[in-house]
Amino acid sequence: MARDTTDQTPLSSVSDMTAYLAAGSKSKEQFRIGTEHEKFVFFRADNSPVPYFGDASISALLRGLQKTSGWDPIMDGDNIIGLGEPTGMGAISIEPGGQFELSGAPLETLHQTCKESNHHLATLREIAEPMGIRFLGIGGSPKWTLAETPRMPKSRYEIMTRYMPKVGTKGLDMMYRTCTIQVNLDFSSEEDMRRKMRVSMKLQSLATALFASSPFTEGKPNGLSSWRGDIWRDTDNRRSGLLDFTFREDFGFHDYVEWALDVPMYFVVRDGRYHDCTHVTFRQFMNGALKGEIAAWEPTMGDWTNHLSTLFPDVRLKRFLEMRGADGGPWRRICALPAFWVGLLYDDEALTAADELTKDWTFEEVNALRDVVPTQGLKATLKGHSLLDVGREVVGISRTGLKNRARLNGDGLDETVFLAPLDEVLAKKGTLADDLLMLYHGRWNQSVEPVFEEYQY
Repeated sequence: MARDTTDQTPLSSVSDMTAYLAAGSKSKEQFRIGTEHEKFVFFRADNSPVPYFGDASISALLRGLQKTSGWDPIMDGDNIIGLGEPTGMGAISIEPGGQFELSGAPLETLHQTCKESNHHLATLREIAEPMGIRFLGIGGSPKWTLAETPRMPKSRYEIMTRYMPKVGTKGLDMMYRTCTIQVNLDFSSEEDMRRKMRVSMKLQSLATALFASSPFTEGKPNGLSSWRGDIWRDTDNRRSGLLDFTFREDFGFHDYVEWALDVPMYFVVRDGRYHDCTHVTFRQFMNGALKGEIAAWEPTMGDWTNHLSTLFPDVRLKRFLEMRGADGGPWRRICALPAFWVGLLYDDEALTAADELTKDWTFEEVNALRDVVPTQGLKATLKGHSLLDVGREVVGISRTGLKNRARLNGDGLDETVFLAPLDEVLAKKGTLADDLLMLYHGRWNQSVEPVFEEYQY
């Protein structure tokens, strides 16, 4: 999220919060695709991380993009921390360790999504090249220790950095040493949200396996296909992971609200200042817990929307659904991740098939799968079937969905081409993580340094 909101509309009831989520419902003609991707920023000379301050720095990149794009600067005090497209169609932000993120505009087709990411990366390279800066597209920081990783001067991150060690062992690694590709997708009704949430929650571990690309930590293999996936197993389990109630047939917006109310807050923003609120849940906040601590203690709609952005389940519900299971990766995967989910969720035939395929997957089974996928990848099993076999069937369903989209839209645009990276993974029975490990033990002579050259954008 690039910009924390300061909407001052009073918030007085659970029904207000539920209505906020329900208002995201759209007609199918209004469905859009919003793709986000993060990348590590490094100096080409020595593969070291890029700091926030300086002539060649994260802030200099943001200032350069501001001049080139004409987008509005997003400030935290005196520091530029992002850029917003003037009409709200897209944003650029920085993650805690300097990871650079594009939150793309809501677009109609996957072709537009790929064009958008390609344009962003090309523009970014033009600004970065004179500074000797490049960008790495994989899921986990392959070399830098936490101490070596820079920290961005962003108030919400300062609060999170203090809080994370209190609630898990890997929260700081999540913040500072991972990258992801995510896609945001729409729903037409509560029932449509329910089906999409249920199917995508069950299939996030498959996405983790297919997109696994984080097998290195601090210069050595870490024994995992997706270090990022393993990190999410113990980051902050009150606000992340699988949500058991989404497996119920009667799950709705209200259930998500009730869960969110009992998750500790991170902050509220008052007069541009971030107040640490990690000691109270949102429900306690609604009941007056901050009265006497801050002057304007009454909850607002801005507080609610900010709180929703600090929840990290495998599928996050806002006024859209956010798919959160995949590692970051090379450019083709920035197109493949939204293609995978759009094919599954934006076509009725495909969604029905995916729902049918996963209908008897229990919460306990899917949670157990989530635990082993970071290590076992596509070799993990569910109900006696390997994820490799499940992946073949699910990618096939996604392909059908994309073909149906082309036929229904009548535009003849083939979006199935964007599934090619996943077809390759399934055909060779190996992930990008497997490729990286093979290179490490082979041509790279047990060094991670070549990854910066060979997998940069």
